[in-house]
Amino acid sequence: MQNLKISLQNCYGIRSLDAELDFSKKKANIIYAANGMMKTSFAKTFKDLSEGKPTVDRIYKDRESLRKILDENDADIPSEEVFVVEPYVPGYESTRISTLLVNKELKIEYDEILGAISDKQEALMKELRKSSGLKKDIEGIISQLFTKENDRFLVALGRLEKEVLEEDKTELADINYGEIFNDKVEAFLNTKDFKSKLSDYTKVYDKLLSSSTFFRKGVFNHYQASEITKQLKNHGFFKAEHSVYLNPKTDKKEITTEEQLEEVIKKEKEAILTSPELMKAFEEIDSKLTTQDLRTFREYLLNHQTILPELANPELFKAKLWKAYLINHKEAYRALMDEYNKGKKRIQAITDLASQEATEWQNVINIFNRRFSVPFKVSIENKQDVILKRVTPNIKFEFSDDDEKPISIERNELIDILSNGERRALYILNIIFEVEARKSARVPTLFVIDDIADSFDYKNKYAIVEYLHDILNEDGFYQIILTHNYDFYRTVSGRLELSGARYHAAKTKEVTRLEKESIYKDVFEKWKEQAGAETKTAMLIAMIPFVRNLAQYCGYDDEEKKLTSLLHIKPETASITISNLQTVFRTVLKDRQTIELPNPTKLVKEVIYDEAASICANAIETMELEKKIALSIAIRLKTEEFLIAKINKPAWVEGLGSFQTAKLIREYKAIYGSDAKEESSIKIIERVNLMTPENIHLNSFMYEPILDMSNEHLKQLCEDVKLLIA
Repeated sequence: MQNLKISLQNCYGIRSLDAELDFSKKKANIIYAANGMMKTSFAKTFKDLSEGKPTVDRIYKDRESLRKILDENDADIPSEEVFVVEPYVPGYESTRISTLLVNKELKIEYDEILGAISDKQEALMKELRKSSGLKKDIEGIISQLFTKENDRFLVALGRLEKEVLEEDKTELADINYGEIFNDKVEAFLNTKDFKSKLSDYTKVYDKLLSSSTFFRKGVFNHYQASEITKQLKNHGFFKAEHSVYLNPKTDKKEITTEEQLEEVIKKEKEAILTSPELMKAFEEIDSKLTTQDLRTFREYLLNHQTILPELANPELFKAKLWKAYLINHKEAYRALMDEYNKGKKRIQAITDLASQEATEWQNVINIFNRRFSVPFKVSIENKQDVILKRVTPNIKFEFSDDDEKPISIERNELIDILSNGERRALYILNIIFEVEARKSARVPTLFVIDDIADSFDYKNKYAIVEYLHDILNEDGFYQIILTHNYDFYRTVSGRLELSGARYHAAKTKEVTRLEKESIYKDVFEKWKEQAGAETKTAMLIAMIPFVRNLAQYCGYDDEEKKLTSLLHIKPETASITISNLQTVFRTVLKDRQTIELPNPTKLVKEVIYDEAASICANAIETMELEKKIALSIAIRLKTEEFLIAKINKPAWVEGLGSFQTAKLIREYKAIYGSDAKEESSIKIIERVNLMTPENIHLNSFMYEPILDMSNEHLKQLCEDVKLLIA
């Protein structure tokens, strides 16, 4: 992929966004967006794409949404090639962990063996579904019946091999498992009343069978007689003029035709089932099958009364039924077992290798354990089961506290004792599994990474940056990195060398757009270079707190005092000109003696107010540090002017010294705090005190919080402060 063309309308609050990201030189682009700008909506839109879902506007549902995300050939990006890394998803586990098997050659061989077994297994399952009447969970039922475990289907079949291959078909092969065994019926079968009635029925049935003319309990029943009839008929026994003798308790009876034999069996069966004594016992059972849930079962029993004695032991009956089905489909069963037995030894050999090799699982574990600072270590403990049973790898955790011996701990218990940052690190582990699995499978992927380092300490934050750098040059891997944290933005930009691939989100009410970066790695150097340009007034104003800090550190007391008078209302504030400011800058910034500032006779306070008005008039919400600082300075100066006028104690104000704004606010509230008319003004002033000090007391290490503040909030605050003075 060389380019990504993005066109969005009404996507989770993004009214309109058209952008094109270039991946031809760098396979990553980074976007800085202040809170509430577009970041989460952008990520959600790509997540919809990855899940094959339409994108909507959740609030204004009547708005028609549009989502076009195309490559340089105007082709849609396939959903499986997009993966969104959200800031944190509790409980997330990569579905691709089990694809990180052993080396490629062994994995291919392993897949071929399992594929051959799977084909034969599906052929058998098709037959078992028909016989049992069940559509799903057959493997689990058989596994639980014969091994008492849920995932040992092939092992369960292996235990039945001798019986299935050596025994003949029984009448039970025609019984529908699904008609008999469901939650409602099984609950009924276990009731004391039913068991009592069933016991009575079974005793009568056994008595009648033992006194039958032809049938013998456990030796020869009506089903076996019917099977003999079919066999004799199929092989032309009677057509060849042979005959058979039935051996009743009195005289032998010769049978010379199929019809005679069928009639004898029918009458003998009817004699038993229509026995008044047995019918009465059945009616006792039937009287209990009155609820809607049991009606289907009742109808089935009416036509299959011979299974009633089997219901005395439901678990044994289940086992008999499944064995009967397998015997009935002996050839499909034999084919599966031959394939399974043939591949079983090689599967075990691959399994043994998997437990010995440094697998790709282990590579992920090593990456995590080596880079992330958390109080636990991670390992994989069921490598063999992953292959043999096809289950998800089980991640083992060992918690360690200083020099104490590590203690094994369950994931859920571990999560309860971890900090938010440590929980997020555990989430990152699964993200790494997903990334490495995609790398292993060579799945081209566009990763949309949404504030992945949020809430991390610096060490773990840098671990994430390093990992993003690791995958930067992987073939087929591309990244869109989203963040509202400028420090993270700046770090990633530098570490991944994303010059030319850095964007800031800007928006109006109707349009969101991505602008090429206008903030720079060394922001102060840029300001010093451009502060003299007439079109860069905001940079000139932003220099004031920075140079004041330098003057304070370097002992330029007079210069610090003059610059402080441009950040607070002092006696000389109204008289300081651009020429005065130029002199101060030249004194403090010794490497900038040739600084020439335009309009030397203009008053600096007026320049600050004019620039603030210009910023507020601009509808686009872009992201420029110098404008935020200029706006903050104007807000505080205007607020102090209002406070000083309302307090009206000139001498007291002149002696305030440090923390002037806070002291003015306290005095104002002391005077007017109980005045209902001043309530709205107090609220505005408190917002000023909360939002502006960190913007104005600027140094080279802590300007990121200013960037992270929304321009719209500052603009609104500026407009509100104007109302105070009006």
